[in-house]
Amino acid sequence: MADNRDTLDRSGPTPPAGSGGSGSDAGPTVTLPATGEVVVLATVQDALATPETVRVARGMSLFGEHAAGWLAIGAIGALVDRKRRREWLYSAGAVALAHGASIGVKRVVRRRRPEHPSVRVLVGTPSRLSFPSSHATSTTAAAVLYGGLVGRRPARVAGTATAGLMALSRLVLGVHYPSDVATGSALGAAVALGARRIISSHPDPEG
Repeated sequence: MADNRDTLDRSGPTPPAGSGGSGSDAGPTVTLPATGEVVVLATVQDALATPETVRVARGMSLFGEHAAGWLAIGAIGALVDRKRRREWLYSAGAVALAHGASIGVKRVVRRRRPEHPSVRVLVGTPSRLSFPSSHATSTTAAAVLYGGLVGRRPARVAGTATAGLMALSRLVLGVHYPSDVATGSALGAAVALGARRIISSHPDPEG
């Protein structure tokens, strides 16, 4: 039988490993030395995890959960920009595809989220799997696809900045390693660029 603990909801901040808190795992917890990624993650939190930035990061986390916020933007774009409705809908579908791809990779790799005394978990997550970051994947895909549809340079710059901030927010909240967000961003960009080539080769006949 598969171990379902990896997909259990982490409904809120949890005590770090080795703290003696109760949980579903039996036996004593052995605290391993901090790896390079843990050191980077702890450094980011020490520098940036103020109450204000944590609130913003949690808001971004909620917006990007299951790519729901980005899918909503795609639907709004389809309603507002009727001449390119199909392109918006296909782009939103590609964002969903990117998100699904990240989930698939997570289930294969099965890397656990950060668990170290120097890392604070500051938000709940829908699973305990970490690699890659689905938030980074879907946000990057949305930035590439929607930015290409809008076409204006300020919008593209804003999309790139948003993708970077989403990736950073996952470190601030202590739920991903740096390599998780880097790989998620790369995956999202790859899916989006491939989808954009397909979409551009089949323009909306109403456009």
